[in-house]
Amino acid sequence: MTDKAIDRRGLLAAAGVAVAGIAALRWPQAGEAAPNRRFAVNHSPAEWRRLLGPQRYRILREAGTERAFTSPLDKEKRQGTFVCAGCAQPLFSSATKFDSGTGWPSFWRPLPRATVTNKDRMLGMVRTEVLCARCGGHLGHVFDDGPRPTGLRYCMNGLAMRFRPAA
Repeated sequence: MTDKAIDRRGLLAAAGVAVAGIAALRWPQAGEAAPNRRFAVNHSPAEWRRLLGPQRYRILREAGTERAFTSPLDKEKRQGTFVCAGCAQPLFSSATKFDSGTGWPSFWRPLPRATVTNKDRMLGMVRTEVLCARCGGHLGHVFDDGPRPTGLRYCMNGLAMRFRPAA
C-alpha cells in the first residue's frame, strides 16, 4: 500500500465520522419532533406509531420527507382546511394554497398560532422547520421564495396533514 492510499482512506474515514457526529447531534429522539419544546398533545413513541402508522410516524415524529409529487394533497383544489394528521390542529386555509411546482402542498401563510418554527441544520444547511403548534409534529419547511402577500412558501409534507372540505 502506498502512503497516498493510506492518506485517502484516513481522510474518508475522518469525513465519515464527522458526518455521523453531526447527524447524531441533530437527529431528534424517536417520538419527539422538537426535543426542547413542550406541546399540548403528547404521546409515547409507541402510541404515536400506533396512531399514525409507519409513513406518517416517519414524517411527523422523525422529521422525514415524502417523495415529491406523491401526495394527493398537492393537487387538492377544493375549499377547506388542512389539519395536522397527528392531532387535527387546523393548520392552513385552502385560500392560502398555491401550486409551487415543487411536488409538495405549498401555502403562503399558516392559520394564526397553528405552527411554530425551529432551526434545522440537517444536510449541512440552515433551514426553517415548520412544526404543528399543538403536537410538535414535523410538517415541512418554510422558504422565502413564495408569492405575495407574504413572499413565503410553506412547503409541507402531504402525509403530515389531512384535508377537511368546507361544509
